[in-house]
Amino acid sequence: MPSFDAVSELNMMEVENAWNQAQKEIAQRFDFKGTSTTIERDKELDFVLKANSEGRCEAALGVLMEKLAKRGVPMSGLDAQKVEPAGGATVRQVVKLKKGLKSEDAKKIVAVVKESGLKVQAAIQGEAVRVTGKKRDDLQAAMQAIRAAALPIPIVFNNFRD
Repeated sequence: MPSFDAVSELNMMEVENAWNQAQKEIAQRFDFKGTSTTIERDKELDFVLKANSEGRCEAALGVLMEKLAKRGVPMSGLDAQKVEPAGGATVRQVVKLKKGLKSEDAKKIVAVVKESGLKVQAAIQGEAVRVTGKKRDDLQAAMQAIRAAALPIPIVFNNFRD
């Protein structure tokens, strides 16, 4: 029986490439010269923006978002925290990457599939929603229905089996 999994994940290779591009641009741009503005990664692979003022931190976030958007990384996969003071005269901002499918988001996906009226079944399996049906066309219509629902998380369809 054909099936696919709907999961919430980001293409980490593209995230890494966008991060490298943003670092290069911040190092080269005139308005960032001498401001000690940096974009780093922490243990959980989230972004940590450090700057000497809130304005510089917001500008660095804009550069990062621009590079991520150009690489095709969905902005719904990012969770920018508020700017907080760090040691000395610096500020920092954490931008978390959304990973995994929470249970309430999985339930929304299942509800969208059921409301579509297609002859498919959706079942929550850990951090994924498995959608099964008899016809490939029904599965593709279910994918379109999930995309059209505009959920606040990045949805990727993988493990498609015939």
